[in-house]
Amino acid sequence: GNVARKRRKKILAFASGYKGAHSVLFRVANQQVMKALRYSYIGRKQKKRIFRRLWISRINAAARLNGTSYSKLIHQFKIAKIDLNRKMLSQLVVLDAPTFKVLSARQK
Repeated sequence: GNVARKRRKKILAFASGYKGAHSVLFRVANQQVMKALRYSYIGRKQKKRIFRRLWISRINAAARLNGTSYSKLIHQFKIAKIDLNRKMLSQLVVLDAPTFKVLSARQK
């Protein structure tokens, strides 16, 4: 009936742009949409981890240029009560390296 058609059209609309039968046949499209939704859910969780790793590697590279390691730098920041998160520290490294250099030099 009407409800089933709406449901199928919704799934097929989701699957538009998929290759071959994956965008045409309901059963195959449904499987692909379910798989895509699973991956998108997982991807939203992974994105947070991946970006944190990127920020840490950037901070570590800049810290080593300034003669210290990432872990020692973060430890010194905690002692000095400098509450900049890793995202902001990596932004400093990329966009304002002299300021990061001053901050890390103070922590030695």
